[in-house]
Amino acid sequence: MYRRHALAAAAAAALFFKASGEEVEAQQATPAAGTAFSDSTVRDLAREMAKGAYRAPDATLPRAFTDLGYDQYRDLRFKPEAALWRDADRGFQVQLFHRGFLYAQKVELHEVVDRQARPIPYDPTAFTLGDRPPPPADFGYAGFRIHHQLNTQGVFDEICAFLGASYFRAVGRGLNYGLSARGLAIKTADPAGEEFPVFRAFWLERPHAGANSVVVHALLDSPSATAAFRFTIRPGDNTVFDVQAVIYPRVEVAAVGIGPLTSMYFFAPNDRSGADDYRNAVHDSDGLMIATSRGEQLWRPLHNPRDLQVSQFAEVNPRGFGLMQRRRDYQGYNDLEAFYERRPSLWVEPIADWGPGSIQLVEIPTDSEIHDNIVAFWRPQQPMKPGEEYNYVYRLHWMPVFPGNPELAQFRETRVGAAGRSGRLFVLDVAGGKAGEVPADVTPTLELSKSAGEIRNPVVQRNAQNGGWRVHFELVPGAARLVELRAQLKLGDRPLTETWLYRWTA
Repeated sequence: MYRRHALAAAAAAALFFKASGEEVEAQQATPAAGTAFSDSTVRDLAREMAKGAYRAPDATLPRAFTDLGYDQYRDLRFKPEAALWRDADRGFQVQLFHRGFLYAQKVELHEVVDRQARPIPYDPTAFTLGDRPPPPADFGYAGFRIHHQLNTQGVFDEICAFLGASYFRAVGRGLNYGLSARGLAIKTADPAGEEFPVFRAFWLERPHAGANSVVVHALLDSPSATAAFRFTIRPGDNTVFDVQAVIYPRVEVAAVGIGPLTSMYFFAPNDRSGADDYRNAVHDSDGLMIATSRGEQLWRPLHNPRDLQVSQFAEVNPRGFGLMQRRRDYQGYNDLEAFYERRPSLWVEPIADWGPGSIQLVEIPTDSEIHDNIVAFWRPQQPMKPGEEYNYVYRLHWMPVFPGNPELAQFRETRVGAAGRSGRLFVLDVAGGKAGEVPADVTPTLELSKSAGEIRNPVVQRNAQNGGWRVHFELVPGAARLVELRAQLKLGDRPLTETWLYRWTA
């Protein structure tokens, strides 16, 4: 139940589709009680759905479940003693989300046992409903969360949740919820409006006794495409989702996002414009990290821009990308409630080749930390065609920080401030990798470039506080309203650091 997802949930109303000329609800497209289930079941459903049209139905709920505020919706609590698999040593338990508030869509849930799929029936006694009358027997659920003994033996912690549109979240050991992933992004930042695909049905495979992984299948639908997903979830210090996605476009889809990530960035030392706040930083993620097929590692600090911004990083067969939360100490945030230093980073690791395309970063203005305003995803170069099948296999790593290339030092901090009346001072702190192994009589070479304006007074000096280096320089933009900056430290011809990228805007 995430406040920042409320707007997306409202936009992603329940969808219907037409099959063989007849309008069929999602529940009628899913296997009936005790029907055979295999790895091809959801793909077959998605393929058939893509052949038909759809329309958004009336998703009206009883007033007792629509006239709710955020906190009232949270009071519709699932009782832990009713959890699926609670009475068996299966390593995992499942708790369910009630429909209501902005989560009106009925999501079909099934348990798969011995390759047989059976619906999980709605049970009003599994929730604290207060004085509200119980809904009808076919009311259904809004989503679910999975619990596992992640941090303490004998205590089943929530490790992931699927709720709202195609959003899902997860954590590694010792972490709190932060950024989200999605099944599919379509028309993100499109002036005509974004399309929010939804997971309309799930199949949860009952794990064997003592299992350390659990498998979830999902059926995704949207006006432009359907898709089948298979998630193999392995919790730990680095909680891993092995994802198999098969996409079936209904129409030609050019503005598609594969492996989409959604996060929040309000302000930090590089971007405090308009932030009158006692805290040092407020964000779930502070930068986009990319591993290219050429072996280069890119780091792009995030912004809260005045106007919407889209950045594209052209690539062929990327090795990975993700939104990182590099600052891991409490002093970086000073928030005793949000604990932003405990938010996970999320790394997308493609399996096999994805071909040509671009990693896209969307930064949306926000005046509050309650809004998710950062999106990153992979966009294939060629549009997806109706009647075709598109397969993507990738791995999601939910962890403190993805380490990247251990040979390269990282730009751990980016700070920006005034430099006279017309300039900006940039201070970059470098640590890790082999930054501390540079001989005492050697200073790395700074390669620094800009797309406009003037660079003044570049300096590289040792930083005894972090065992690495500090880079500082002044940017005088002149008449430029936007300047792209690029920096890297080298020892001879060999990179000492990753490549720092930055977009300054007036």
